[in-house]
Amino acid sequence: MADPLEEYRRKRDAARTPEPVPRRAPPRRQLADGTARFVIQQHHARSLHWDLRLEHEGVLASWAVPRGLPRDTGRNHLAVHTEDHPMEYLDFHGEIPAGEYGGGRMTVHDRGTYRCEKWRDDEVVVVLDGERTSGRYVLFATGGRSGRDWMVRRTDPPPEGWTGMPELVRPMRPTPATKLPADEARWGYELRWDGVRAVAYVSGGRLRLLAEDDEDVSGAYPWLRELAEELAPTEVVLDGVLVRIDTAGRVRPARGGRRTPDAQYLIFDLLWMEGVTSVDVPYAQRRELLDGLALAGGHWQTPPWFPGAGREALRTGREQGLPGVVAKRLDSVYEPGRRSRHWLSIDASRDTS
Repeated sequence: MADPLEEYRRKRDAARTPEPVPRRAPPRRQLADGTARFVIQQHHARSLHWDLRLEHEGVLASWAVPRGLPRDTGRNHLAVHTEDHPMEYLDFHGEIPAGEYGGGRMTVHDRGTYRCEKWRDDEVVVVLDGERTSGRYVLFATGGRSGRDWMVRRTDPPPEGWTGMPELVRPMRPTPATKLPADEARWGYELRWDGVRAVAYVSGGRLRLLAEDDEDVSGAYPWLRELAEELAPTEVVLDGVLVRIDTAGRVRPARGGRRTPDAQYLIFDLLWMEGVTSVDVPYAQRRELLDGLALAGGHWQTPPWFPGAGREALRTGREQGLPGVVAKRLDSVYEPGRRSRHWLSIDASRDTS
């Protein structure tokens, strides 16, 4: 009888990797209720991906899914069929040494049980019941010669209230103003950063970055890809501005190109997160949601905002040599593509309040 773990062992050196490398596969088993176990692992290898492993005939049938399992119907995700893994891998997490097969950090993203509806050499249909993942999924081969080329698709409806990530949300723009609003307490205030406005679409650890003219500029800012990997598996749409802040504190637009120490993506709004749109949520609540993500990395951050404190914000902007502030009504919704008087841009040099 063929050894289902032969390829797995051939690719690994038990003396060098912390992964389990058993001498033989354990006998087949099944839970009392007819279900089997699964695990989804987040794998920071050469490129970030997720590994789906399904208990089947004494081993874990495995697929590498670069963008993770789709959350809603209507889209297929690539799923590369890899070698069977030992059952001990259900609980494995750790650092696979660089230079070894699959080198990188492995963490358990989800685990649970599944019910199998169909299992053929070219198609697998399962209903997952995990701590974070549930739903009916079909994995199907696409006919590649290697037999490794598969896709995965969710076939049952997503949870009630779920909305798919929007393809395009055009930035809302402020109206120029000469002074702070008279009803100062009803507004929130942000420092104004002159840079390249860009909306970030983060899904499956990947980034799509669109400029104000809808141009995809993802390739121009490769240093921002780490933001998407850091957020994974969280899916969000963010609004912000790309700047360069030099050692003297001077701010300039970040025009793209190679990573530089002073490059920053300053994030000031949250437009969609985990299946829920937030464009119709008041600005004050959007900022609370955004702050809750605690986005802070080497090249991205969420700058502070000043609820009801316009004069303080304006003074801070002047001290930092910034051109002014943007006032946003605390109860204002996000108006995609519009210039709105619910947002006001006040130049520090022109304010007469």
